[in-house]
Order: sequence, then C-alpha cells, then structure tokens
Amino acid sequence: MKPTLLILAAGMASRYGSMKQIDAFGPNGETIIDYSIYDAIRAGFGKVSFIIREDFAEQFKAIFEPKLKGKIETDYVYQGTDLRKYGIDKDIERAKPWGTAHALLEAHTHVREPFCIINADDFYGYESFEKMAKFLTAEVDDQHFSLMGYQVDNTLSDHGTVSRGVCAVDEEGFMTAINERTQVYFKTINGEKKVFFEENGVETEIPNDTRVSMNFWGFTPAVFEETKQLFIDFVAANQDNPKAEFFIPIVADSLIKQGKASFKVIPTAEEWFGVTYKEDKPIVQRNISALIEKGAYPSKLF
Repeated sequence: MKPTLLILAAGMASRYGSMKQIDAFGPNGETIIDYSIYDAIRAGFGKVSFIIREDFAEQFKAIFEPKLKGKIETDYVYQGTDLRKYGIDKDIERAKPWGTAHALLEAHTHVREPFCIINADDFYGYESFEKMAKFLTAEVDDQHFSLMGYQVDNTLSDHGTVSRGVCAVDEEGFMTAINERTQVYFKTINGEKKVFFEENGVETEIPNDTRVSMNFWGFTPAVFEETKQLFIDFVAANQDNPKAEFFIPIVADSLIKQGKASFKVIPTAEEWFGVTYKEDKPIVQRNISALIEKGAYPSKLF
C-alpha cells in the first residue's frame, strides 16, 4: 500500500502578507507545494491530501487539479472551527483554527494508510521524501512513528523569528522529548551567529546543531484516536485563550512520555529552506534556480 502525503495549507500566512501556499517560486510559476508533490510522486507516494480552509477549496482545485490529474490521487481536508464532531458541545470564538495537530486530526476520516504530514511552505528536497517513504512502507507501525530531523541553524530566517519543534534525541536516534518554541532566531555575538529562543520574555541559547522538527512527520492512522483525546483536553484547558494552538509536537511529546509510541528521528543531508517572510522569497527562488541548474529538478515540473 502506497503512503499518503498530507500538506498543511490552511494557514493565513499573516507574517508573509499573502497566501504563500500558492505563491509562485519556480521559473514556470511553481509553488513550493508543487516541488513537494513532485518529490513525493518520485518517492512512491500514492495520494496527496491538502488540509485547507474550505473557502480556499475552489482556488486550490483550480491550481492543482489540472497539473496533477493522472499523476497522483488528490483529496481535500477542510480545517474549520466546528468542534461538535469531537464531542465538544460549545462554540468558541477564534480568529483561526486550533493549529497543526488540530489540522492533523481533521484528516481522520480521509486516511486509512501510513502517511506523512508536512508544511506547505517548506522545501524539503527529494532525499527527505525518499527516506520517509521507505520508513512508511517498511518500518512504521502503530507504536513506531518518525520525523525528519534538521539542524536548527540550517532552518532559520534572517528576517525574523520562526517556530521550531526543538528535539531531544537519544544515542539510538529516538526522540525523548520535543518542545515547540514559537520565537527562534539568530543573534550575532562577537561576529558569530548563535541560535536563541524567547519564551515569556526570557532569552535562551541552544546549540547550533540541535535537531528540530520542520513538521515532516510519519504516522499510521492510530495517531488519530490519541490526538482526539488530547485535543478535547487542550480545548477544555484553553477555551478562554483565543491564541492557544494545538501543535503536533504536543501530541508527540505526550505519546513519548506515556510510553505509547516511539519516534525515530530520520537524519537528512538534504538542504532545507522555507518562506516565512516576504524577504525570504528571493532566497527561495535563488535556491530553486540553483537546484534546477544542477539537474535536481526540471525547469517545468508538470
């Protein structure tokens, strides 16, 4: 059974200023999503499911359906604010849905096979999809999941703070804990770029080679039931906090601490780059152009 690719594309991209999920980065108008799907097809994935806001649906279908028809099965998951499907009988006013783990949970009726979930605005590279596909077809089970591990200093923007899931990894390559840090950034000290995160006004340095999650996770559908209960508890604890977000690392950390699942941190030498701010766009475009010049990708993907 071929694994499925879930793409987190429901975000409002407030720091970017427009819908970066469908912005053009390649020489023929390719989105970053296009490169992820191209790599996933080459790696052996059988379906792609876009997790989007329902009001994005017509736009997404118009962009992706024509180019993907006959190449990979497509599906759409709508991330909304209706909580009754999870047994939460109340209306909670929020400007946006509940975060990445909520998005993951919304796919529970769409996925029956091993799958991975990624960000729409991160360029992961073919090796990452190849390694994840091998894991999802040969190693994964309901108590053994994975994530791609990246070196933190290779994942930051020079134009502002970013969110990163900071991992603790044991000698055997398994994650022992993960903490979501929402403000991670470079700071130059004595001419050397160092990595810091800020939380509750406190600045903390972390080693430049610390492994972080770029939201490239491998699961089986068994994760949905565990996520559902954690989400119910999270909503109960945060119903009066309109900015609280239920992140995938919250689920992973809980599963590890309860001994319900292990997470293999899959190392990749692939160059990662992404776009958080408008100023990142020309950097991403240059990186893609360089990969095309090296022959890693054709000039026109589809």
